[in-house]
Amino acid sequence: MLDIRQATMNDIPGIRACNFQCFPMEDRRDSCYYEKRIVSWPQLSYVAEDYRTGPVLPTHRRQGIAKKLITAAQNAMVGEYGSEYVSLYALNLFTESLGYKIQETAAEFYDNGEDAYVMEKKLPRKTSGSSWA
Repeated sequence: MLDIRQATMNDIPGIRACNFQCFPMEDRRDSCYYEKRIVSWPQLSYVAEDYRTGPVLPTHRRQGIAKKLITAAQNAMVGEYGSEYVSLYALNLFTESLGYKIQETAAEFYDNGEDAYVMEKKLPRKTSGSSWA
């Protein structure tokens, strides 16, 4: 059973372990990276957890989990802040699955010198009594 829920500080060791396992070639940020995000944006920080296996691992890929996490954060942006759009740096997941449009290229954005795409998506207007369940 997969659960999408708000992240807490107690999730940081699991987040780091999962990130290292899924993306061994990427920058191995320390716990302060995740801690800052959870402290700064607690309403927008989510984790996926499989109650049968614990953390969501590489074996869970291509099951729509990232889409569920991003959708939860998008809904929180509208509900908590009345956001009208969001900008992200990514590609296939966001353009094909979530409907983001590429706005520009950020040259040499990543530590390895690769470029990134800046993307945006219009969000629905906040209405009273909206439910995001």
